[in-house]
Amino acid sequence: MHDIIEMRAALLGWYDEQGRTLPWRVRPEDRARGVTADPYTIWLSEVMSQQTTLAHAEPYWEKFLAAFPTVSDLADAPRDIVLSMWAGLGYYARARNLHKCAGVVRDSHAGVFPTDETTLLNLPGIGPYTAATIAAICADEPTNIVDGNVERVISRVFTYEPPLPKGRKGLRELAGTLVRADRPGDYGQALMDLGASLCSPKSPTCSLCPWSEWCKAHAKGIETLYPKKEKKKPTPVRHGYAYVLRCGDKILVEARPDKGLLGGMLGVPTSDWGEKPEDHVAAPIKRNWERAGNIKHVFTHFELRIDVFTARIEKPTEGQWIADFKGLPTVFRKIIGAAQQN
Repeated sequence: MHDIIEMRAALLGWYDEQGRTLPWRVRPEDRARGVTADPYTIWLSEVMSQQTTLAHAEPYWEKFLAAFPTVSDLADAPRDIVLSMWAGLGYYARARNLHKCAGVVRDSHAGVFPTDETTLLNLPGIGPYTAATIAAICADEPTNIVDGNVERVISRVFTYEPPLPKGRKGLRELAGTLVRADRPGDYGQALMDLGASLCSPKSPTCSLCPWSEWCKAHAKGIETLYPKKEKKKPTPVRHGYAYVLRCGDKILVEARPDKGLLGGMLGVPTSDWGEKPEDHVAAPIKRNWERAGNIKHVFTHFELRIDVFTARIEKPTEGQWIADFKGLPTVFRKIIGAAQQN
């Protein structure tokens, strides 16, 4: 117990002086001036920064807040607009859940974003980490905030041996032993900051770490051995075809089915994406297709290899034609880029 109190005090002291300043964050000095955290803006930042660097997420956060100042504004917006504004952030299920969650908050919570962990966990797209983060920061609820950075810190401090991902449940329970009611939001953010800065994966700066004297991995000089991870399997490769039909500066696009990868997003017509390459068969539109090259794109769980075919027509057919490709997912912008070189 005594060590935990000292550890928390050391970490919070470090955070007060060295913690990050982020556009959505209410720092201790801000709280002292009476500033309170807005759960809507915190939620946006957390969803956008999942599997994405903060530097990449920040412009999207600013763009969304400018377009949708409140959660009801986001809920009222057409989903296609929300999806197109999300393009480039990846993991597009997050965008669909973002819009769905906004609708639930508008309709079931009178447009007031919840701040208690239990209610948050019942909202679409909000998991344990995001719910704990919002509740701690916005309602001073002593929750157990555990993201990838926290996993690294806790595994090193306690030399936690079970490999991830199977060992995550035990690691989360271990992190929970340090949770107290004293400044829960600042503590959770401090722990994440520690992992994001000093306690880095390959070159931790232990000499500046507020927890170095309690860290078992540091005492043994084996920091980079943690967290333990199961051996990765080779990345699967999938193959497919894409068809870029051009008319002047416009290209034919279609909405992908809601279920599946890139669900609901606009893109050029493609074949199914399979494990084995197949012969180029009948395209979804009857044209004299010319092969324009190929592209590779890496998703979270597989690498996609696409053969790109293109054709031109003089007058547009039925369907949706666009000349601005910024709202398309990265993989489709790559495909169009390959076609334009032909």
